[in-house]
Amino acid sequence: MSRNQAVNKMGLTEEEFLASYDPAKYDRPSVTVDMLIFTVTNEVSDNYRKLPEKALKLLMIKRGDHPCIGQWALPGGFVGMHESLEEAAYRELKEETGIENVYLEQLYTWGDPNRDPRTRIISTSYLSLTDSSVLDIKASDDADDARWFTVTYRVFKEEKTMDGDNTTCERYCRLTLHHENETLTAVLKQTLKTEGKISRWETTIEDPGGIAFDHARIIAYGIERLRNKVEYTDIAFNLMPQYFTLTELQQVYEVILDRELLKANFRRKIADRVVETNRYKKDAGHRPSKLYMYRGILNAEDWERGSG
Repeated sequence: MSRNQAVNKMGLTEEEFLASYDPAKYDRPSVTVDMLIFTVTNEVSDNYRKLPEKALKLLMIKRGDHPCIGQWALPGGFVGMHESLEEAAYRELKEETGIENVYLEQLYTWGDPNRDPRTRIISTSYLSLTDSSVLDIKASDDADDARWFTVTYRVFKEEKTMDGDNTTCERYCRLTLHHENETLTAVLKQTLKTEGKISRWETTIEDPGGIAFDHARIIAYGIERLRNKVEYTDIAFNLMPQYFTLTELQQVYEVILDRELLKANFRRKIADRVVETNRYKKDAGHRPSKLYMYRGILNAEDWERGSG
């Protein structure tokens, strides 16, 4: 018996069941998408002998309507009934920021019942690490503005308590977004609860700091995920030009991970991911530096041009 010929407990075939199905039988929450678009940029240095500092930045839009009017949020919006989550993500990103043709990776789905004051809304977030120099952002649709914010995310307090065999660890984290004369500072609490062999982290927003909805929590999760991916994937090379110095590459890793790396250890770790070329970069006040290429995109033509 085929699937369509099989009957359920009511004696209905699949065709009969679908013909009589009432979509209103269950509540239908709205679905949205939110995009985290990260980049790393050079910060201007007053000292020409000093190499430019790197900064991790996140694209934010200023909401032009209720709820959270005037607050900064991640680009995003509602999913149409006849489009996929990914299609909605690319459409909303283009409508709100003018950005298209970037790689988006699904990050996480957020479903707390009270995360949005309008109605029950479930949101799927997407992550991208891209080169902002090739992007032309502009606010449109329901966004009043779109800007790159320098982002930092650090633990500033940690506490641990024990009750018999159960251990609770609490970490307080500060998320700061800064652009020119505007600074947003959110405080999040991460609680690790251990009961026997089962451990789980729970994150709550103690102070949203002017960041709309629960987006401070989404951003914090995205940064943690990005740091993990940098450790075991080649995602950081998405930010690099065709030719780069190893110092520039190390700076990108350091600004994403938010910690300094030992030069020798770093170069040993990425040695099989890069290819040395016969090109050099000359910075004012510095000796010429050897330029490298990412091995993952190297082809025969690149090899001849870079090493010939």
